Amino acid sequence: MTQTETQPSPAQPAQPSSIRDVIESRRSIRRFVQEPMPEADLREILRLASLAPSAWNAQTWRFAVVQDQALKEQLRAAAYGQPQVTDAPAVIVVYSDMEDTLSTVEETAHPGMGDAGRTQQRQTFDGAFGSQDVAQRGQWGLAQANIAFGFLMLAARGLGYDGVPMLGFDPQKVRELLDLPEHVQFAGIYPIGRRAEDGYPHHRHSVDRITTWK
Repeated sequence: MTQTETQPSPAQPAQPSSIRDVIESRRSIRRFVQEPMPEADLREILRLASLAPSAWNAQTWRFAVVQDQALKEQLRAAAYGQPQVTDAPAVIVVYSDMEDTLSTVEETAHPGMGDAGRTQQRQTFDGAFGSQDVAQRGQWGLAQANIAFGFLMLAARGLGYDGVPMLGFDPQKVRELLDLPEHVQFAGIYPIGRRAEDGYPHHRHSVDRITTWK
């Protein structure tokens, strides 16, 4: 059956009612109900993702939301032909822009700290990253953006949406398609929408397998 042919959609899972439900009902979904996502839902998912923590409140993450079908076709090519990129009604590209963070770092100081806080934020970042090259501080920024990517997936599930995190793509081609600076680092691509398949149940190591207690 081709991608464009219609198949019965699986019963949509109940709206999660707790963070436990969100985590346990999340699946990696690659086929989506063919309906557009309301902008209000996309904005709320991004708002919730942006509440992720980051060191010094750096907030290095940035989002590019792709809904244009022609651009999604180009993104699919950059993602080695993976069909979920065009099957999803929207694709969220999560990336880190540490250079933008550094140039506007005063914006991340809490307003309650006043002018002194803004000055301190500038001094902290200049001291920590001023001697590093773009690639070095870019890796630090990416670590912060990865946290937001995790929040993004949980926020999506909490609002009844699903997707699949992707790292299989050509970063340079994605930079060119989205007109992004050379220095940005990608946390991943997230095709998102209402699930049109059930996905596989979780299969994970036990806590004892992955944990040591000291």
